[in-house]
Amino acid sequence: MKIIVTGSLGNISKPLIQMLVSQGHLVTVISSNARNQQEIEMLGATAAIGSIANVNFLTRTFQRADAVYAMIPLNYSVPDLSEYMQQMALNYRRALQTVGIKRIVVLSGWAADILSGENIESVFDGLGGAITFMRPASFYTNFYQSIQMIRGAGWMGKLLALRYLGLGAVLAGKTGLLLGNFGGNDRTIFVSPVDIAAAVAEELLLQPDKTNADNSGKPTIRYVGSEEMTCNEAARIIGTAIGKPWLKWVLVSNKQMLRMLKMAKMPRKLAETLVEMQSAIHSGKTLENFHRNRPRMGQVKLADFAKEFAVVYNKK
Repeated sequence: MKIIVTGSLGNISKPLIQMLVSQGHLVTVISSNARNQQEIEMLGATAAIGSIANVNFLTRTFQRADAVYAMIPLNYSVPDLSEYMQQMALNYRRALQTVGIKRIVVLSGWAADILSGENIESVFDGLGGAITFMRPASFYTNFYQSIQMIRGAGWMGKLLALRYLGLGAVLAGKTGLLLGNFGGNDRTIFVSPVDIAAAVAEELLLQPDKTNADNSGKPTIRYVGSEEMTCNEAARIIGTAIGKPWLKWVLVSNKQMLRMLKMAKMPRKLAETLVEMQSAIHSGKTLENFHRNRPRMGQVKLADFAKEFAVVYNKK
């Protein structure tokens, strides 16, 4: 099969490329960075250098492909994340409609049907072909974004520790924490990008007539997860791997979280979107949807990822 993979050499796309190439498929990888071309070719794939913001480029690249994996890289520099996501999804739709590809796998999110602003799935309504929307849970790799907070260094680290962990923790040198408007003993699902890649590969290789069990012609929804636990259990696993077994995941209110994001100079609409997403996890609605769909769990557990995290964390 000739398969198009978007997402360049990202956390999902790179292992996906490796899986597909090892199975003998002809893989073309879309990347906006020409410096990635050599590594893409070393993986045995063909590089298509360009932007998903360019519909003409997408249309040319999709020509004669059997299947496409379409993902939209998050862009935290845009003032309105929802508007950006909708526009990029529309670009995909236009290119796919022009070319008429029959097998399409789109990366969505497990809160897609809860947060209307984040639901790009509706953009693909009536497109035709066999479409699967992948709804992965919270990525293990999101922990990388919290490294500085986990370090708890400097006066800010001590201030946060004093506020949320207490004077005893500060005096004992136990600084560093995780923080969000979901956390504490909230139960949630975490997922490895490798497990997402494996699920995407399975979906890409399904024959179009095998993707809908009820033959309704409606898109398939597939949830993906690797392990379920509380946020504090996750914090202990990550903390133990880096020598901070006391690490906690502090739960704050939506209002507090929004204030912190604004203090960090995050655009207002983006901050509100992130708070809404985390609030959906805290409410338990995302977990409810996940269990209702009864997906099988992946193979990579958080303890496995924690070893990789520790390597990155311990780099100076």
